[in-house]
Formats: sequence, structure tokens, C-alpha cells
Amino acid sequence: MLIAVIAACEIGFWVVLGAGLLARYPLRMRRLGALLLLCVPLIDAVLLAATVLDLRRGAEAGFAHGLSAAYLGYSIAFGHSMVRWADERFAHRFAGGPPPRGKPRGGRARTRYEWREFGKAAAATAIACGLLVGMIAMVGDAERTAALWAWAARLGLVLAIWAIWPVSHTLWPAKEQEPAPEQEPEGRSASPAGSGRPR
Repeated sequence: MLIAVIAACEIGFWVVLGAGLLARYPLRMRRLGALLLLCVPLIDAVLLAATVLDLRRGAEAGFAHGLSAAYLGYSIAFGHSMVRWADERFAHRFAGGPPPRGKPRGGRARTRYEWREFGKAAAATAIACGLLVGMIAMVGDAERTAALWAWAARLGLVLAIWAIWPVSHTLWPAKEQEPAPEQEPEGRSASPAGSGRPR
């Protein structure tokens, strides 16, 4: 059940974001577009409420609850970047805005970029682990929450692997080049939840 809610929230994120940008640019309905974009964070609130409600009903904390915490952590940390990434492309396509910014390909700019993305991943991990600890405290039963501790370790491993990129670019910086015209959304594909939120 909770897995279905997570999937629905992921789909809902893209639907609401797309609707907000369509209203804002092609349809020129800026107030409606702004209102829809403001509703994007509410999707995370729906998932959080569903997770808490499921645990309060006596469910044993399992994979889905840990996945929910991971999803929420990465969604909160990378959500703003995701909205900005999409907004730049819609503005360029429908409102004559400047070309979308690509991530730097080398030099100090690329190193700064990688450390900034790692900082977001660290924030996502901290938020997710905070949610996991909150779930454990709320349930108050070690037997029912054992799976959540495993998720905390899993998130730590993902963060450790992520650190390879900023460290490698610091020690062995790539030669500076012209920035790419396009880039993948920041952070989504790297989420341990598999939710696809941009990196």
C-alpha cells in the first residue's frame, strides 16, 4: 500500500510541476502557474502523513517505510533544483529565456558543482535519517522498527559512494571546458529510493 503511495507521489510531482509550468509559460496564466508550483511541496506532506498513519495503525516498519523516508529526504533536498531545472527549460522554449545552464565540464567550477551536489545529498541523508529516527521513536518497539536501522546504514553507504565524485574532482580536476548546453536533472537518478529525482 505505502509503495503505491510513493509511486503516486512521484507521478504527482511531475504532473503538478508540468501543469504549473504549462500554465506559467505556454498558457500565460502566471497566477495559476505560481499556485500549482506552490503545491509541489504538498505532495511530500501527503507521503509523510500516509507513512505516519500507517505506523500509527500498528504496521511493522519495513522496506516501504524506509523507502518513504529516503524519498522524502531526497525530494526535500533536491526539489528546488528540480523545479529550477525544469523552469529554465520551459522559459527558454516558450518565453524566449536564455539557454539552460549546463553543468561545468572541468576546472574549479566543476569541483564546486560536485561539492554542492554532495552537500545536497548530505542534507538529504540527514533529513531521511532524522525521519527514520522519528519513526523509531514514535513506534517505540525495537522489534517493529529493525528494518529502519538498516535503511540508515544504506543511506550512509550511498552518501559515501557519492563522495567519490567531489573528492576525485578535487584531487584530479578535469581540464576546464565550455559548459554543456544541457544536463540531466540534479540528483533524481541517484536517489536510493529510485525515485528518479535529479542529481
